[in-house]
Amino acid sequence: MSPSFDCSSSTLLCVEDNDSILGFDDDDDEEEEEEEEEEGGHRLSWVPEPKRCDFYGDLLVDFPLQSDEFLSLLVERELEHLPREDYGERFRSGALKPSIRRDAIDWMWKVHAYYNFGPLTAYLSVNYFDRFLSEYELPQGKTWMTQLLSVACLSLAAKMEKTDVPQSPDLQQDSEAKYVFEARAILRMELMVLNTLKWRMQAVTPFSFIDFFLHKFNGDNAPNNSSIVRSSELILSTTRGTDFLAFRPSAIAAAIALLVLGEIQIVDVQKALSSCSHVAKEGVLECYEVIQDKMLMRKQSTKEEFMLPSILAI
Repeated sequence: MSPSFDCSSSTLLCVEDNDSILGFDDDDDEEEEEEEEEEGGHRLSWVPEPKRCDFYGDLLVDFPLQSDEFLSLLVERELEHLPREDYGERFRSGALKPSIRRDAIDWMWKVHAYYNFGPLTAYLSVNYFDRFLSEYELPQGKTWMTQLLSVACLSLAAKMEKTDVPQSPDLQQDSEAKYVFEARAILRMELMVLNTLKWRMQAVTPFSFIDFFLHKFNGDNAPNNSSIVRSSELILSTTRGTDFLAFRPSAIAAAIALLVLGEIQIVDVQKALSSCSHVAKEGVLECYEVIQDKMLMRKQSTKEEFMLPSILAI
């Protein structure tokens, strides 16, 4: 049993509910949302995906190409920055409600887009949230605790990427969050997150590997800007689905590099992976297939949405 989280609610101020954002969703979420709507709950509406030029900010610069030795070190360290192994299974079994995680990501990324934080901040905020939630069991029915955790994780992630970030309470000003917290409550939560994660905040993420694989699978040639943006887009999209909690960051990065390069040129996936000994081939191929399936489902969904007005007009 995970330890429970307890915190005083005396510092809370209530405001209105929030909205949501983008990415690969779990298929199980759709059924859960329908149940919530039938029970009189509020079903989230999807807002447009942020413009790439805003969301990806300073990403369009040359990545530092890593050595094989350094990459091996990152592969060894990446397990230190992942949630517990049973975390994804707890969502699939119903022990944790997918909506808790989905709503937290919606809020963090909405504020992220408002303040134009970089893509690493977006990824780290979810990473911190998942790692903490895999260790702590939040009391049921106290949604303000999840909201407080979201504020703390986004605040910590922003501080890891930038030195000039808004004060933690200011992150809530334009977010339309259901709860607003005072600085001392956020600080307490930040310290709890730091201690729970053992102060391992410089997490190894797919961003740590993507430059290496984009070069490696492209004949050691530097990727163009569009490939970098596309890779970042897919990396961030994988954070929304709990399916990807089963994969290491290195496997996600390798799979995405193969997919992105495959969109602009012919890539022999098997040959590319045989030339790279840093990652488990089976894990990369499985992740590659999952991402392809998600992309196909989204493409089909978009196609059906465009066809519907024409069908109705007949």
